[in-house]
Amino acid sequence: MKRGIYCSVLLFAGITANAQASSGIVVVEAGEFKMGCSAGDSACENDEGPEGGTVVSVPTFSIDKNEVTVAEYEACIAAGKCTRPKDHQRNKYCNVGAEGRDNHPANCVDWQEALDYCHWQGGRLPYEAEWEKAARGQSLTRYPWGQAVSCKQAILDDGVTMGSVPNEPDGCGEDRTWPVGSHAANGYGLNDMHGNAGEWTMNWYDREGITRYASGDLKGPEDGRQRVVRGGSWDENVNNLRSSFRNVKPPVSGRSIYGSIGFRCAYDPK
Repeated sequence: MKRGIYCSVLLFAGITANAQASSGIVVVEAGEFKMGCSAGDSACENDEGPEGGTVVSVPTFSIDKNEVTVAEYEACIAAGKCTRPKDHQRNKYCNVGAEGRDNHPANCVDWQEALDYCHWQGGRLPYEAEWEKAARGQSLTRYPWGQAVSCKQAILDDGVTMGSVPNEPDGCGEDRTWPVGSHAANGYGLNDMHGNAGEWTMNWYDREGITRYASGDLKGPEDGRQRVVRGGSWDENVNNLRSSFRNVKPPVSGRSIYGSIGFRCAYDPK
């Protein structure tokens, strides 16, 4: 079920996706991977393709190690390149303007607000196939660490873990996001690809999107009604954090609050 409450860029040629990225950006080298429904995954939805995955080829790209933080987004606002999103004064789940959350993901952002930030950084949002390749970290399982997930690996609602908020498992008991990088990175050295904040991608949603990507069309349709959001979030259950899960949201929140959605940027090779 699809649900949820709703830096100047330096590219270092020597950094690869097989190592931790000290620069904050990871280069993911060109190659094929199996996109979509993982082997042995009974929770797959119809738009995730056949069990075992579909081979998709992705050119070399770079991607942020962390989700864009409140402090980073506020720097873009101060530079006059980003608009202020819905903030903590508007809704308690929004991180911009919240005391002590400078290192939390910038959430409650509409799709264009996220893209504007990435343009300011010389990048863009990742294409959906790029995002999944990066998130899998060369794994073939439901999650990069195996077939199950808990609060030991990611920030989510696992229905079990309680914390400072009584009787509240969202956000591993904190009923909010956590600072970026609070858990171990995946095989590509990327943090929070699963959980914490869901992440906008460039793509309009296409139910047959994975088939299009396998044919070489990573950009997908030129228009649509909903954009793809990936990774699951602090208030979503374990199935929504699977590497293959495809969430969707209108690009403009309107009266809704996208407290579950943040983003990270991707970059084309120089």
